[in-house]
Amino acid sequence: MNKLTKRSFYSFLTLYLLSSFIFLTLASYWFYTAQKSTEMSSNFYKMNNVSDKVSSDIIYAHMMEKDFTLKLFPHAKVSLFDKNKKQIDGSFIQKIDFSKEYYMDGETFTLISQRATGHLGVQYVVVQSNECVGNVMKLKNKIIFTAIMVAIIIIIIAVLLSYMFLKPIKDKMQEIEEFVKDTTHELNTPLSALMMSTSRIKTKQVYDEKIIQNISISTKQLYDIYSSLTFLSFDTSKEKTEELAFDGVIENSIEYFNELLERKNISIEFDKNPCILNIAPTKAKMLINNLLSNAIKYSAPNKKIFIQTKENSFSIKDEGIGIEKDKLQTIFKRFSRANSYAGGFGVGLSIVDNIAKEYNYKIDIDSEVNKGTTVTLIFSV
Repeated sequence: MNKLTKRSFYSFLTLYLLSSFIFLTLASYWFYTAQKSTEMSSNFYKMNNVSDKVSSDIIYAHMMEKDFTLKLFPHAKVSLFDKNKKQIDGSFIQKIDFSKEYYMDGETFTLISQRATGHLGVQYVVVQSNECVGNVMKLKNKIIFTAIMVAIIIIIIAVLLSYMFLKPIKDKMQEIEEFVKDTTHELNTPLSALMMSTSRIKTKQVYDEKIIQNISISTKQLYDIYSSLTFLSFDTSKEKTEELAFDGVIENSIEYFNELLERKNISIEFDKNPCILNIAPTKAKMLINNLLSNAIKYSAPNKKIFIQTKENSFSIKDEGIGIEKDKLQTIFKRFSRANSYAGGFGVGLSIVDNIAKEYNYKIDIDSEVNKGTTVTLIFSV
């Protein structure tokens, strides 16, 4: 990842984790508070139930004139006091404050009940328990452990989501970087040729045909790159359509590429038939220029290119390197190249595809590796 992608990744990850952890903390605190309150209520009812049971046993023993034995309870200490607050039976955890009915001191809850109402001399039934604090501590540890596990899961999900959401950006940035690199390479070739030709002119102080041809080809290559970048970068949808003789546009394009054709010794057979289109002139020129440029670029020297126009269609066939079947579905994608045979930065066929979609033209491509490619545009669909 480059610096921009990394910065976006970490920004998204930080924002996602921060918001998730805030929500997790609030949810954990709310759950802990609710469960603590529930545990305290449950503890009160348990202690109250113990005091009721002891008071009931005291009253029953008194009424039936039976012996009373204070039972032991697993999670509570019970002690009995007379009206003078003197202990009669049982045991307690800590000193008792008889001014309160139910209170917490440290980790111990104390409940004081007077339901025995003096039977068997018992005025106060005191129940003390620290079970609630232990349960709350266990609950807190469980919540903390669960929150940590959820946080780990959130981090994993956040990283995966960050990669997933930023992958298109990463891919696009990679495409742009490749595009810039390829554009630099493409510009370097004609610029180097222009500089060498200019240097030769200065050295020789004469103008020979080869130097002029090199300058002309290099200038046209620069202009083609400029035209492609302009088409991609600016809105050309406002250009007005005209009724054009597309076969005439093709003738002009062949003449435009004539010097490059001569350099590679490539001949063109043009089966010319009238073909009238309603299309913006610039886009008509971009259609044929990109297709013819590709045909020349991917053809070896001493080959032929076949062009045919009909009333409702146009086809161009080369004897070049061809395109593999599995790459035919991706060649119209911007910045995509089927191979690196002759450079380029993968926008020519994308431009052709955009223009075809704008005017509802159908594109058919038939290609075989090492035998050539045929591109057909059907205008009436």
